[in-house]
Amino acid sequence: MKDLPRRAPELTIARLLEVDEIRRGGPEVVSGAEHLERAVRWVHIADSENVAQFLEGGELVLSTGLSFRASPESTAMFFDQLESASASGAVIELIDADGLADEAAIENVRAAANGRGIPIVILRHRIKFVRVTELAHQELLNRQLARVERARTVHEVFTQLSLESAGAQDIVEATSELLGTPVALEDVGHRLLAHAGDIDPTQGGRSRRDHLGEEDPQGNRWLQVPVGLRDRRWGRLVAPGHRGSDEEAGQVIERAAQALTLARMAERDEQDLIIQAQGRLIREIMESTETDEERVRARAADLGFTPRAGMIPVVVRVDRGPSTDPTTLQLRERSLHRDFVSVAAAHRCTTLSAGLQSGSFAIVVAPPKGADDEAILGQLIMELSARDATVGAGRASESIVDAATRLESATQVAEIASALELRRRRFYRFADVRLPGLLSSLRGEPSVRAFAEAELAPLLESDDEEMLVLLEQFLTHGGNKSALARSSFLSRPALYARLDRLQHRLGVSLEDAESRTALHVALLWLRTNR
Repeated sequence: MKDLPRRAPELTIARLLEVDEIRRGGPEVVSGAEHLERAVRWVHIADSENVAQFLEGGELVLSTGLSFRASPESTAMFFDQLESASASGAVIELIDADGLADEAAIENVRAAANGRGIPIVILRHRIKFVRVTELAHQELLNRQLARVERARTVHEVFTQLSLESAGAQDIVEATSELLGTPVALEDVGHRLLAHAGDIDPTQGGRSRRDHLGEEDPQGNRWLQVPVGLRDRRWGRLVAPGHRGSDEEAGQVIERAAQALTLARMAERDEQDLIIQAQGRLIREIMESTETDEERVRARAADLGFTPRAGMIPVVVRVDRGPSTDPTTLQLRERSLHRDFVSVAAAHRCTTLSAGLQSGSFAIVVAPPKGADDEAILGQLIMELSARDATVGAGRASESIVDAATRLESATQVAEIASALELRRRRFYRFADVRLPGLLSSLRGEPSVRAFAEAELAPLLESDDEEMLVLLEQFLTHGGNKSALARSSFLSRPALYARLDRLQHRLGVSLEDAESRTALHVALLWLRTNR
């Protein structure tokens, strides 16, 4: 196994005070000496007494104090702002016009710093701030690069273990080696499933927990993470020796928990092999290399699928956000896929399924004889409704080949429906998503945006919401002016005058069917994006 790159030491105020450039300034700590080990996130040079607006927390502020050091009140206000912005501390160079220590300013700073918890350091000799910032930022960059390298190594180690189908014990041992501390894998009953390091496997769950301890001597909780999918936790991974706040160790143990979850799922080999074989058959049909219905039925029967009168093509797309990582998406998809097959079997349905692109899977569902297709599909999905997923369905067929071929349209429906702002149905067909659904899926297309904005430009440029509403009402009534007049409680002459103004603004004829269609599409796109 690869050696994990060493952690770069944390940059602290105490370490910076050892820098030659600062030492040349004759540093004197006038407050917060007990907090010199506070971490420095960044180094910021600031002379303005209104410094809080430039800080985000964790900065060491370098200053000459020219704007505030002559006044005890201004100096105190400067320090108040540092504390309110959660700065790490401040180093203040107090030199007069002759290059000598400004004793009056030093006394002001001492008085204002008295009793504060934030480290305040004064310098009696001039230094070059740029050298301090260069060194500090290089240290911070090196630390960040070291963290990236550690994360890459951790990823490679656990990826390799997954590719080698490593068992729980191998994964726990690798985790212990990476962390340099004991690691234990327990189930929900605190029974020891695997361990590495100084852990006594002969102790019972309660006594072992007493041995490991839940906390360190200072009362900080040991690092531990649950193992298993979000709604099906089956154990926990514990690393005594690392605090729960240890972010880098947390990345290692989180990745180990994912590898253990994948390994456990991979143990269900038989079901996986059947699903893989079924997937090959479905892909052959969708790619038109196997279209003979009798041969397909024979192969499907060998894979446990019993064709029936109405077979429904279904595609399930796991919802994901911009921050969803591929591993989590894969875990959720595989779990949901198995659960769908299990729920279908419980309702006496047979299934023929295949994985699609990451995060989606396809299933041909054959309901039991005499069952209502819509009702049975709704029931299956209802039992999975707590899971974040969008389901698209195609038209049922008595042919396996036709049903498998229609999985393509079910995939498109699932993609479109996943973009809808509100999803009120358990599953969707093309008739359910229609034009609004299609436009939702195209909301990011530059060409569609350009088309919609060009059609509605005269109203959008003046932000004329009243005319947009009138246009929407007119189109909703299919261009029927009499119906629109009745629903809006306007006289026909008043309505006709408003429609004339609208038509003039748009520069197109509202009597033209093609113009109304274009305007309707543009307006639907606008409402969808708003």
